[in-house]
Amino acid sequence: MLQITRLELPEILLITPATFHDDRGYFRQTWNADQYADAGMTGPFLQDNLSISKSGVVRGLHLQNPNLQSKLVSCPQGAIFDVAVDVRVGSPRFGGWVGARLSADGGEQLFVPRGFAHGFCVIEGPALVAYKVDGPYDPSAEKTVLWNDPAIGIEWPEGGWGPDGPVLSEGDRHGTPLADMPSGDLPVYEGGG
Repeated sequence: MLQITRLELPEILLITPATFHDDRGYFRQTWNADQYADAGMTGPFLQDNLSISKSGVVRGLHLQNPNLQSKLVSCPQGAIFDVAVDVRVGSPRFGGWVGARLSADGGEQLFVPRGFAHGFCVIEGPALVAYKVDGPYDPSAEKTVLWNDPAIGIEWPEGGWGPDGPVLSEGDRHGTPLADMPSGDLPVYEGGG
């Protein structure tokens, strides 16, 4: 049985699948098309991705436009603080963000629909992050919103950060503040939600 919570941005779902423990360990079902479709996640998911990151790493905030993607994110090893930002031009919640702790122990998942930028911070590493996407990766469509854009104001936990801050890729270090992102680079709000 899935426990599903709508976060402050109601399109973002925090999902906790049932976990069955015994003296061998545990069993958890991480995807069931019928159950997830009942919650509004119809997919189809076309690609599974996996990354591993050490403590103190921040990845994001990433999106694709065109060729938008929904993501179902989980952390089967370690723990992350996972973030979604509404970047849909015309959305009443444009620039709003939500974050949730995803961990191997809890089994939580975050559903990030199309039109939202996504990123995470490793708070217990190394962290293995798995995510299903409903569209293929398109490097020519990738956009990066600045991870620490003060106008968005994400309250990142500083798990494992050194005195120089988080470990970032060059692309993430030089992301674009949301206010400076050309509107044509961002998806358009289509109502609802």
